[in-house]
Amino acid sequence: MRRLVQSVLVALMAIGFLSTSAFADMAKGQKIFVKEMKNACGYSGGVMAKKYKQAEWKAIFDGGKLNDELIKQCPSAKPLKEAYVEHVYDFLYNYANDSGNVPSC
Repeated sequence: MRRLVQSVLVALMAIGFLSTSAFADMAKGQKIFVKEMKNACGYSGGVMAKKYKQAEWKAIFDGGKLNDELIKQCPSAKPLKEAYVEHVYDFLYNYANDSGNVPSC
């Protein structure tokens, strides 16, 4: 019985550590924005993030329209790779108009 409990605990801990890498990362999103979009947009990610409130960014992302909105705001930019979208969303959401946060880019 003790061995079973230990095995379950080890498995749960491993799943916990592995699953954290699957979550979006706002710092990574900021770096992606700077690298992929800043020059095409002509302004920083902070300016882009402040264009909408958190609820508006969430609605855009949940509707699968984040890339479309970014291209609408920055017509000379290329669409983001699908792997980047969630990270950039996390960055935009966390620095949105109503967040009170100010990014360093």
